[in-house]
Amino acid sequence: MKHLVLVGGGYGGMRILQRFLPNDLPDDVQITLIDKVPYHCFKTEYYALVAGTTSDTHVRMAFPDHSRLEKKYGEVVHIDLENCFVELKNGEKVQYDDVVIGLGCEDKYHNVPGAQEYTLSLQSIEKARQAYQHLNDLKPNAVVGIVGAGLSGVEVASELRESRSDLTIYLFDRGSRILSMFSERLSYYVEDWFIDHNVTIIRNSNITKVEPGIVYNHDEALPCDAIVWTAGIQANHIVQQLPAEKDNMGRVLTTKYHNIPNFENAYVIGDCAHATHAPSAQLAEAQAEQVVSVLQKRWKNEPLPEEMPIIKLKGVLGSLGKKRGFGLLANQTLVGRVPRLLKSGLLWMYKHHNG
Repeated sequence: MKHLVLVGGGYGGMRILQRFLPNDLPDDVQITLIDKVPYHCFKTEYYALVAGTTSDTHVRMAFPDHSRLEKKYGEVVHIDLENCFVELKNGEKVQYDDVVIGLGCEDKYHNVPGAQEYTLSLQSIEKARQAYQHLNDLKPNAVVGIVGAGLSGVEVASELRESRSDLTIYLFDRGSRILSMFSERLSYYVEDWFIDHNVTIIRNSNITKVEPGIVYNHDEALPCDAIVWTAGIQANHIVQQLPAEKDNMGRVLTTKYHNIPNFENAYVIGDCAHATHAPSAQLAEAQAEQVVSVLQKRWKNEPLPEEMPIIKLKGVLGSLGKKRGFGLLANQTLVGRVPRLLKSGLLWMYKHHNG
């Protein structure tokens, strides 16, 4: 039996399972899935969990069952590419013939003193739960600082505003216009929403230090009862330790077949792999689709295509609370109720298709 090990049950790992199971897994292949938790998590929905507007069970689903799928739950501490095994924190070593590494990302703190120790994170289900507990235990009229005004920061700020109208919310943005990767029309729509809902945008910010209950912007202290960090990501630290070339986010530079150079049987997808597109669930799924096609050909000893199809993403959707949203689909800017309905519909379809 060939042994395929999936390290991480995120969007990429789930797409691989979806493609092989229940009926398209070759008879001579066994799959082992390794993850810290016993369910697949909808990381794109953590903002709602953190704000307390959705329950824990609504942002996760069980992994599939199959006679040739083994699930191991534990923390990965090392991946040995030379000797083809994955080591868990409990000391167990899982041998593989092929491995797909999709461990996701973690916060990048840009060497800001105190940021890692004194801010809340959304980068794992465990940390999102901790953030939820802290934010929803805040006393009336508390102050929340959200560092980073990208997609995650905007969604957390807007959802938290709808959850707690009493809070004072500061959204720190390094630029002069939030969501600057989108059109001005979209950015100004989101900014107007924040103005109407009493969320203060602090533009051209530079967070120089974080202390318990204090965030320093350009070295000026601003007391906060809670500080949420959404100001950058990097590849999982286990991936950063791999003997492979990486970009400035710690993501592995892979071949066109998504494997690590010199290690044909080791694939990297999602937030751990360098790509021209920004990290996203959609990108991880697209990479996973291509890895499945490569594995199928290699297992059959068939030649690989000289070039892989160019990955084209459909767009981006974001929420402004439960009734408004924004997005970019087919290079068309969308704002208002339609993108919010589309985002909700896509989540429903994902749950229905995978659950």
